[in-house]
Amino acid sequence: MRQVSDKLYIAAQPTAADFEHACAIGIINNRTAGEEPAQPDIAASRATAEAQGLAYWHIPVVPGQIALEQVRAFQAALASVNGPVLAHCKTGTRSASLHAIGEVLDGRMGKDEVVPFGRTLGLDLSGAVRWLDANAAA
Repeated sequence: MRQVSDKLYIAAQPTAADFEHACAIGIINNRTAGEEPAQPDIAASRATAEAQGLAYWHIPVVPGQIALEQVRAFQAALASVNGPVLAHCKTGTRSASLHAIGEVLDGRMGKDEVVPFGRTLGLDLSGAVRWLDANAAA
Protein backbone atom coordinates (compact mmCIF):
# COMPACT_ATOMS: atom_id res chain seq x y z
CA MET A 1 0.00 0.00 0.00
CA ARG A 2 1.40 3.38 -0.98
CA GLN A 3 0.24 6.68 0.50
CA VAL A 4 -0.50 9.22 -2.22
CA SER A 5 -2.04 11.94 -0.06
CA ASP A 6 -3.67 12.38 3.34
CA LYS A 7 -6.82 10.92 1.81
CA LEU A 8 -5.64 8.44 -0.82
CA TYR A 9 -3.73 5.17 -0.68
CA ILE A 10 -2.98 3.04 -3.75
CA ALA A 11 -2.44 -0.71 -3.77
CA ALA A 12 -2.36 -3.79 -5.92
CA GLN A 13 -5.27 -6.23 -5.54
CA PRO A 14 -5.98 -6.57 -1.81
CA THR A 15 -7.39 -9.69 -0.25
CA ALA A 16 -10.55 -9.69 1.85
CA ALA A 17 -8.33 -9.83 4.95
CA ASP A 18 -6.47 -6.73 3.74
CA PHE A 19 -9.73 -4.75 3.90
CA GLU A 20 -9.67 -5.17 7.69
CA HIS A 21 -6.24 -3.53 7.87
CA ALA A 22 -6.72 -0.90 5.18
CA CYS A 23 -7.12 1.97 7.68
CA ALA A 24 -9.60 3.38 5.20
CA ILE A 25 -13.26 4.25 5.22
CA GLY A 26 -13.66 3.47 1.54
CA ILE A 27 -12.39 1.17 -1.19
CA ILE A 28 -12.23 2.02 -4.90
CA ASN A 29 -11.86 -1.00 -7.15
CA ASN A 30 -10.47 -0.06 -10.59
CA ARG A 31 -10.30 -3.60 -11.95
CA THR A 32 -12.64 -4.92 -14.58
CA ALA A 33 -14.51 -8.10 -13.72
CA GLY A 34 -12.70 -11.29 -14.63
CA GLU A 35 -9.29 -9.82 -15.49
CA GLU A 36 -7.67 -12.88 -13.96
CA PRO A 37 -9.05 -16.24 -12.89
CA ALA A 38 -7.91 -15.80 -9.27
CA GLN A 39 -9.22 -12.25 -8.97
CA PRO A 40 -11.79 -11.77 -6.20
CA ASP A 41 -15.39 -11.47 -7.32
CA ILE A 42 -16.55 -7.83 -7.33
CA ALA A 43 -19.85 -8.57 -5.57
CA ALA A 44 -18.02 -10.53 -2.87
CA SER A 45 -15.47 -7.73 -2.44
CA ARG A 46 -18.26 -5.18 -2.14
CA ALA A 47 -20.04 -7.34 0.45
CA THR A 48 -16.84 -7.81 2.45
CA ALA A 49 -16.08 -4.09 2.43
CA GLU A 50 -19.62 -3.08 3.32
CA ALA A 51 -19.79 -5.69 6.10
CA GLN A 52 -16.80 -3.89 7.64
CA GLY A 53 -18.53 -0.51 7.29
CA LEU A 54 -16.44 0.61 4.33
CA ALA A 55 -17.84 2.51 1.37
CA TYR A 56 -17.18 0.66 -1.89
CA TRP A 57 -17.00 1.92 -5.46
CA HIS A 58 -16.37 -0.09 -8.58
CA ILE A 59 -14.94 2.15 -11.28
CA PRO A 60 -13.60 -0.41 -13.76
CA VAL A 61 -10.82 0.67 -16.10
CA VAL A 62 -9.50 -1.50 -18.93
CA PRO A 63 -5.69 -1.09 -18.91
CA GLY A 64 -4.70 1.68 -21.28
CA GLN A 65 -8.31 2.81 -21.85
CA ILE A 66 -9.05 5.52 -19.30
CA ALA A 67 -12.07 7.73 -20.01
CA LEU A 68 -12.70 11.19 -18.60
CA GLU A 69 -15.87 9.89 -16.93
CA GLN A 70 -13.77 7.39 -14.97
CA VAL A 71 -11.40 10.15 -13.82
CA ARG A 72 -14.32 12.25 -12.63
CA ALA A 73 -16.02 9.26 -10.95
CA PHE A 74 -12.76 8.51 -9.12
CA GLN A 75 -12.54 12.12 -7.93
CA ALA A 76 -16.21 12.12 -6.87
CA ALA A 77 -15.71 8.95 -4.84
CA LEU A 78 -12.75 10.52 -3.01
CA ALA A 79 -14.67 13.74 -2.41
CA SER A 80 -17.74 11.93 -1.08
CA VAL A 81 -16.10 10.68 2.11
CA ASN A 82 -14.33 12.39 4.95
CA GLY A 83 -11.41 10.06 5.46
CA PRO A 84 -8.87 7.84 3.75
CA VAL A 85 -9.70 5.73 0.72
CA LEU A 86 -7.80 2.74 -0.65
CA ALA A 87 -7.87 2.58 -4.45
CA HIS A 88 -6.66 -0.59 -6.11
CA CYS A 89 -6.20 -2.42 -9.38
CA LYS A 90 -3.80 -5.18 -10.39
CA THR A 91 -0.62 -3.17 -9.74
CA GLY A 92 -1.85 0.25 -8.59
CA THR A 93 -0.99 1.95 -11.89
CA ARG A 94 -4.57 2.52 -13.11
CA SER A 95 -5.62 3.91 -9.76
CA ALA A 96 -2.61 6.24 -9.59
CA SER A 97 -3.18 7.28 -13.21
CA LEU A 98 -6.81 8.22 -12.50
CA HIS A 99 -5.64 10.33 -9.57
CA ALA A 100 -2.79 12.01 -11.47
CA ILE A 101 -4.93 12.80 -14.52
CA GLY A 102 -7.55 14.40 -12.29
CA GLU A 103 -4.92 16.41 -10.47
CA VAL A 104 -3.52 17.74 -13.76
CA LEU A 105 -6.96 18.51 -15.21
CA ASP A 106 -7.87 20.44 -12.09
CA GLY A 107 -4.57 22.36 -11.99
CA ARG A 108 -3.14 20.83 -8.81
CA MET A 109 -0.30 19.06 -10.64
CA GLY A 110 1.64 19.87 -13.77
CA LYS A 111 1.77 17.31 -16.56
CA ASP A 112 5.57 17.33 -16.20
CA GLU A 113 5.16 16.19 -12.58
CA VAL A 114 3.19 13.02 -13.40
CA VAL A 115 6.07 10.68 -14.28
CA PRO A 116 8.24 11.76 -11.32
CA PHE A 117 5.18 11.42 -9.05
CA GLY A 118 4.70 7.88 -10.36
CA ARG A 119 8.33 7.06 -9.66
CA THR A 120 7.86 8.04 -6.01
CA LEU A 121 5.13 5.37 -5.90
CA GLY A 122 7.22 2.83 -7.79
CA LEU A 123 4.85 3.06 -10.78
CA ASP A 124 5.22 4.02 -14.44
CA LEU A 125 2.63 6.75 -15.11
CA SER A 126 3.81 7.57 -18.62
CA GLY A 127 0.46 6.24 -19.86
CA ALA A 128 -1.27 9.02 -17.90
CA VAL A 129 0.90 11.58 -19.70
CA ARG A 130 -0.01 10.01 -23.05
CA TRP A 131 -3.69 10.22 -22.05
CA LEU A 132 -3.27 13.89 -21.14
CA ASP A 133 -1.54 14.58 -24.48
CA ALA A 134 -4.32 12.81 -26.41
CA ASN A 135 -7.10 14.46 -24.43
CA ALA A 136 -5.70 18.00 -24.12
CA ALA A 137 -9.18 19.51 -24.52
CA ALA A 138 -10.57 17.46 -21.62
